[in-house]
Amino acid sequence: MIDDGALIGTRKADFSEIYVEPDPRAYYATLRPLDYQIPQLAAPVVEAVVAAARPAAVLDLCCSYGINAALLRHDVTWERLAEHYERLDDLPTATLETVDEAFYSARRRGPSPRVLGLDASDPAVGYAVRTGLLAAGWAEDLEQDDASAALAAGLQDVGLVISTGGIGYVGEQTIERILRVLPRPEELWLAVFVLRVFDYATVADTLARFGLVTEKLPGTFRQRRFADRDERDAAVHDVERRGLDPTDLEADGWYHAECFLTRPAAKAARVPAAELLAC
Repeated sequence: MIDDGALIGTRKADFSEIYVEPDPRAYYATLRPLDYQIPQLAAPVVEAVVAAARPAAVLDLCCSYGINAALLRHDVTWERLAEHYERLDDLPTATLETVDEAFYSARRRGPSPRVLGLDASDPAVGYAVRTGLLAAGWAEDLEQDDASAALAAGLQDVGLVISTGGIGYVGEQTIERILRVLPRPEELWLAVFVLRVFDYATVADTLARFGLVTEKLPGTFRQRRFADRDERDAAVHDVERRGLDPTDLEADGWYHAECFLTRPAAKAARVPAAELLAC
């Protein structure tokens, strides 16, 4: 029986070990059998938001090994990347870095904003920077500490924050600490995908204090299949506890995320989020 007093979202399968490896091979090998797909499903939305916001730089919050940067700036898919790393399973990490630098360079698209990364995992951020996926990256935990001077300086040109799975691991504390180092926080855009087991209201409230308006886009986005029945039952419990219906969603064996678009108040008043991203 699931304890009704347990914290929401705390019974997810623990994949923390795949984010501290020196390269992303364990990440893909672990998540591919679970049909992990949220970065790929999020990519068209992120591209549309980039086109609307026209940011000088994008910050990928909880960037891990730079997957969102790979999809945003290169002619690749998540499945293509999973196949790529499966074929290179026997290479030393140093050699893989050299291979990846050439791999991504050959597939880079035309002009696009710089993508920066923030994650608690130093190995993941370091790999993404060394292979050219991220223009710069920082391994810091803003749930615990203020942004370092280096991070604060590096975020000055950020006009858009994206995240495809970080909320729940980080929350309003991290968002507020990012906003406080920006020169014009009231002009920031955010496109954030949040599992339905987590409530985004406190983050939206934090954003509102800076003059930003948050809207939820219609529908949901599959993240991955549940690792086992216990994880499924816990997710169903969590969404029901939030007053949501898991029918045809979590009850069918998948984590589902919702997308929240945050914009400056004047821009949000001018064009509804659904209309902006209708394409």
